[in-house]
Amino acid sequence: MAWMDSSTPVTAALDELGVKYRLHLHAGPVRSLEQAARERDLEPAQIVRSLLFRLEGGQFVLVLMPGPGQVSWPKLRQHLGVTRLTMATADEVEDVTGYPPGAVSPYGLVRPLRLLADRRLTDLTTVSIGAGIRNAGILLEAQDLLRSLQPEMGDFTEG
Repeated sequence: MAWMDSSTPVTAALDELGVKYRLHLHAGPVRSLEQAARERDLEPAQIVRSLLFRLEGGQFVLVLMPGPGQVSWPKLRQHLGVTRLTMATADEVEDVTGYPPGAVSPYGLVRPLRLLADRRLTDLTTVSIGAGIRNAGILLEAQDLLRSLQPEMGDFTEG
């Protein structure tokens, strides 16, 4: 495992909030969630994906989903009170969050976003989120993630 001190907008935001974390830089390209988990000594369920959705009217929402689980579109639409939503395009992801796809984090965003998190995150201890740069991850306690971000909690998991 390659643990190094480095700085990204994500680490700067975490430092400012006083949240303890570790930055993990992978030795090579990360090609799957399972690989990221294995190289960070985590289970796939501990990798938290930050998924950007475009709503009717051009608004965006960021949803934090643990592991490989799929978002339930009907549950998400119901929670948001909308009839239509789509996944953001790669260009929209970079424009709205400031991060490239695959490196998105809920911290250090270039603009404020409505933030939702799946309830399954409360069952986890240590989690990993995007570091704002490719082939890296931030490890932190799930309770610190939820306490510092205060996202809207809901059941957004398919099935």
